[in-house]
Amino acid sequence: MAPYESDDSTSADEADDLRAGRRKAARYVVPVAVVGVAAATIGLVPALADSGDPNLPKISAQQLIEKIAKSDVQQMSGTVKISADLGLPDLGGLESSLTSGAARGSGDGSSADPSAKLTELVTGTHTVRVAADGPDRQKLSLLENAAEYSLIHNGKDVWGYDSRSNSVYHSTAHDSADARKKQEQAPATPDQLAKDALKSVDDTTSVTVQGTAQVAGRDAYRLVIKPKDAGSTVGQITVAVDSKTGLPLKFTLTPASGGAAVIDAGFTQISFARPAASTFDFKTPKGAKVTEDKSHENGSPKGDGRHGMSGKDLGKGPDGLNVIGKGWDSIATFDTGGKGVPSGSEAGGQFGGFLDSLGDKVTGKFGSGTVFKTRLINALITDDGKVYVGAVGKDALVKAANAG
Repeated sequence: MAPYESDDSTSADEADDLRAGRRKAARYVVPVAVVGVAAATIGLVPALADSGDPNLPKISAQQLIEKIAKSDVQQMSGTVKISADLGLPDLGGLESSLTSGAARGSGDGSSADPSAKLTELVTGTHTVRVAADGPDRQKLSLLENAAEYSLIHNGKDVWGYDSRSNSVYHSTAHDSADARKKQEQAPATPDQLAKDALKSVDDTTSVTVQGTAQVAGRDAYRLVIKPKDAGSTVGQITVAVDSKTGLPLKFTLTPASGGAAVIDAGFTQISFARPAASTFDFKTPKGAKVTEDKSHENGSPKGDGRHGMSGKDLGKGPDGLNVIGKGWDSIATFDTGGKGVPSGSEAGGQFGGFLDSLGDKVTGKFGSGTVFKTRLINALITDDGKVYVGAVGKDALVKAANAG
């Protein structure tokens, strides 16, 4: 490590501007959706492996957070390695098909729809190429075995292309800001992941600078974000921040239980040169099936293109949404208005086995239900259809259900 360590933590006042969006975790609905939304909300990412300890000027945690906030990299390209280990059982790829199926259920049904395709990042290790040229041109390409999936934002157009199925997804945004929002629905880069994590910073959080690292040939500071309380399943988040540009180069989330990182995403190569204009061109391949996003018919958005509902409805069950507690230990709860999930025997087949492998039956003053667990996000779904979800353990979920 570099010869210093800063142990200053952000105060409540300093973190006010970073709190917005903390309650995005309220989007969890069913066991499979918990996994998919956890990936989309918290982000995806191998553990931070330092390849050097550059000697950099001392900087405080607050100064480094401000450096990230002020970072304004307009042109760049590079390769990102993403690994995710939520602790899902190995069911021969069934879990991936289930998460993709859950997303397709709320999208347009195309395998090129980003809300369906990019849920694959929730498990395993993936390589993603990224490029950007200003606020209106970005490209993300997920490299697969003998196939590639690309998501391109060019002006008001957003294109998704799945070469495996030769399928195209196209959305014409109402304005360029809306197009960027659609592109950012898949936070696959360390930059987006870090900014999402910093929205969680409040007086329940410790933020420190702990030495330096070298990532993709760039000198970086190591920003460490930790829950102050022991109740969260989150151990710590480590962000390697480029010392010159303030761009997060690597993001690693480790669980409180220890072991391998749950999420680890980092650049293996990066360039700040302007990408060629042709990088963001898209021409529909011959014979491809094209699916048009209908969310902006008649000139007004019908939804966010991902969940098929307006922004004000996001995260709401039939009886609305409540959040219990604060910070990292907070629990989102809502009523689905129906019965809980079936048992494995009731569901039958592989899906029944998938449910049984994830769930623990629990009882309490609330009645009975099932806790569905990953290494990071856990959800209690009661037999009468109430949902309690958060980055907390089983006991905390049962306690919240009893109090509710």
